[in-house]
Amino acid sequence: MLDKFRAAKQAEIESLQKNFMEGHLPAVYREERPSFIDSIMAKAPGAIIAEFKPASPSKGVLRENANPIDFADMYADNGAAAISVLTENEYFKGHPDFLFMMKNPGVPLLRKDFIFDPLQVAMTASSPASAVLLIARMCDDADHLKQLIDIARMPGLAPVVEIFDQADLDLAREAGADIIQVNNRDLNTLEISLDQSRNFIKQKQDGELWICASGVSERSQVEEMAALGFDAILVGTCLMEAENPGDKLAELTGAK
Repeated sequence: MLDKFRAAKQAEIESLQKNFMEGHLPAVYREERPSFIDSIMAKAPGAIIAEFKPASPSKGVLRENANPIDFADMYADNGAAAISVLTENEYFKGHPDFLFMMKNPGVPLLRKDFIFDPLQVAMTASSPASAVLLIARMCDDADHLKQLIDIARMPGLAPVVEIFDQADLDLAREAGADIIQVNNRDLNTLEISLDQSRNFIKQKQDGELWICASGVSERSQVEEMAALGFDAILVGTCLMEAENPGDKLAELTGAK
């Protein structure tokens, strides 16, 4: 699955590399980035990261004609601590421009994409994103992941490192990650089990921020993950498919 996503990013990376060789680096975003970590911790445990993704590889189109601007306002009004923004186009129908379209409410934005080249991190730093997703197993080794983490931190991006198994967690720790996102999806079968998060949270260490991702759709699940020690829960599909995403988010945050 990740090999497929990696291939889909090659044209973007080649374009960034061409621009770099010609002396064109993306300019760092100069306006203030709201703190991803502070916003999460203000509502932890169990803060909700609300995701905007028009489509997914497992379900196809989740919501026709979804407007990023409308969703940003809706998520901000209903208690989201942060907003995860899909920017990958081929499988998720996202776009990097969504980061600019969704910045006005002032909720921290997490750029979610398949990022494994330093120039992709530099491109993220030229956007209003406050955080960037780095998938541990898309990196060659700990040095590769550490390079991406260090580049992200320089302009003030929070590097969120996603793990699927023990080897991923070991790699993340070796690279110096302090924000760990546990993905509950099995990449081979695409099946989801919260047992993944239930098991991994036992290894949380002091000074780390942990996020549970995939498979949460009910307030009772949010409460369980919070009680186990997760600082935040990332929720996407159930919001995108909800008849009223704002009401669904309010239910998940406990505001309703």
